[in-house]
Amino acid sequence: MNRIINIAILLLTAIVAQAASFTVEAPRQVVEGNKFNVTFVLNNGEGSSFTPPEVSGARLIYGPSVSHSYSSSWVNGKSSSSSTEEYTMIYKATATGKCHIGAASIVVGGKRVATKPFNIEVLPSGSHASPQHQQQTTPGAPTPYSDPMTQSADKAVTGKDLFVRIQLSKPRVYEQQAVVCTIKLYTKYQISQFMPTIQPSFDGFLIEEIPVQPALNKVETLNGERYMTAILKQCILYPQQSGKLTISSGNYDVSVVQFDTFKSIFGSISKPVEKDLKVTSNKATVNILPLPEPKPASFTGAVGRFNVTTDLKPATGLKTYSAATYRYIISGTGNIKYIKAPEVKFPDQFDVYDPKTDAQVNDGAGDMSGKVVMDYTFIPQYAGEFDIPAGEFSYFDPEAGKYVTVNVPGRHLTVAKGEGQPSNHYRMKNMDIRPIKGGDLGLKKSHGYIVDHWTYWLWFLLPLLALAALLAYYRKQLKERADVRRMRSKRASKVAQRRLKAARGFATRGDRSGFYAEMLNALWGYMSDKLSIPVSELSKDNINAELEQYGIDEPLRKASMDLIDKCEFAQYAPELASGDMNAVLDEAAGIIDRLESVKRKKTIVES
Repeated sequence: MNRIINIAILLLTAIVAQAASFTVEAPRQVVEGNKFNVTFVLNNGEGSSFTPPEVSGARLIYGPSVSHSYSSSWVNGKSSSSSTEEYTMIYKATATGKCHIGAASIVVGGKRVATKPFNIEVLPSGSHASPQHQQQTTPGAPTPYSDPMTQSADKAVTGKDLFVRIQLSKPRVYEQQAVVCTIKLYTKYQISQFMPTIQPSFDGFLIEEIPVQPALNKVETLNGERYMTAILKQCILYPQQSGKLTISSGNYDVSVVQFDTFKSIFGSISKPVEKDLKVTSNKATVNILPLPEPKPASFTGAVGRFNVTTDLKPATGLKTYSAATYRYIISGTGNIKYIKAPEVKFPDQFDVYDPKTDAQVNDGAGDMSGKVVMDYTFIPQYAGEFDIPAGEFSYFDPEAGKYVTVNVPGRHLTVAKGEGQPSNHYRMKNMDIRPIKGGDLGLKKSHGYIVDHWTYWLWFLLPLLALAALLAYYRKQLKERADVRRMRSKRASKVAQRRLKAARGFATRGDRSGFYAEMLNALWGYMSDKLSIPVSELSKDNINAELEQYGIDEPLRKASMDLIDKCEFAQYAPELASGDMNAVLDEAAGIIDRLESVKRKKTIVES
């Protein structure tokens, strides 16, 4: 009996020792304006659905970053093992006093467990936190970018440690065949700030953006090295010409976090240090094959795989002078959004309107799929039996490398006599000669010469004066329109106000990503039009130089550049953006008004 009890006690002890625990590690004191880590540690368990804590008195800079470690040992014939999962959040203390860290939770074994809330003391700026209150490091394998011992501040950051890579899904495609372009960031370091300065250009392509939220939340192995990665931009490209098309490189300003590590009586202490870098992405090239010749007569530019169906509304009971709809439905995968409406031959006795197109598509992993509905509205003008002849729809299948023609069946229509009036087109037909008027015509004999009256010559003079005024106005318009820079500058404010109005709609809906994207379109477009800078040459340096040459003073130039920087940062990291979007709108409108009030400085040309 004693032996059984001892065995039971040992088994119970082993079970308790392996029970999962969820704890938190954080400093007890921090200095206002400094960054600090809060790490949630799950021991001996597999977690999912991690929920970060609610935090007051600090702003989230980055996270959560996730790391996993596993260890096992064999001692005296007995094995033991342990596992650790760490979820690290980086915050910045924003106000002195108490920073409250709420409970974080995670699902372990089907049950949700949570940490206890706690407070961190935030000291005034310029103070120093006590060494015993510094955050301790939990043993375990570090993430690819969170080990202070291997990322000291004196270590150079090379192109193998941090880079931006443009990836294309296919090296060779046909015209109009989809290519997925992914711009991805690879890093072994924490990123405190990431700002694109020059975006890659996609000359020769139609672009369909795939919505992404940039976040360093995945670990990827490349050439034997482990990196944290974030997708910065992803889009579907449709080449519009054959040949070799190149996606130009982009430039980015990046701030990475390294560590100054020093020893004290309490152990090693690591202090984060930011380093500013300039990163240039690679160029990507894709070979575009021309579509084979000859092209079918019914080919309208569709590339992919498609099906075609037709429908008639109403299907029966057609009557004259009543509108009906012939629906053309193209479904499948490919450049479905850019398919031109095929030509449908209707009877001459029908009044036909231009087709109305409605595309219902989804951006898939490699192409667009869905359907496009083309409605042809027609009005029969005569009763009788009519036919919409059979037709064809052709598309190019890039996988098979050939054209495919789909037969579209015709439609037989029976039109009954209805109530109403013919359309204007038919009402005026054969009615160009009006009947001869009879009766008293009010004729009278003239007793003078009209050339003797001054009004006769006035009718000649007035057209000549009007013609002279029209020619003068036309010459003035030609002179103004020839000055492209002046016309663009003249319309710059009006175009910018239209875009700001669209941005206000995003702000009303609370869409930060769409708001800051529209704000950037407004600001960059305004600067391009106002300063006559081509879009291909737009950069903050060029804008600042042109503003100075224009006669804008330094404070206003700085305010303009700061606003662009703020919007660019918020666009690529909307979760880190703070502040009222309406305040940003007011700031942009104020800057544009101030710029419009400045007259261009005259340039003196020395002979």
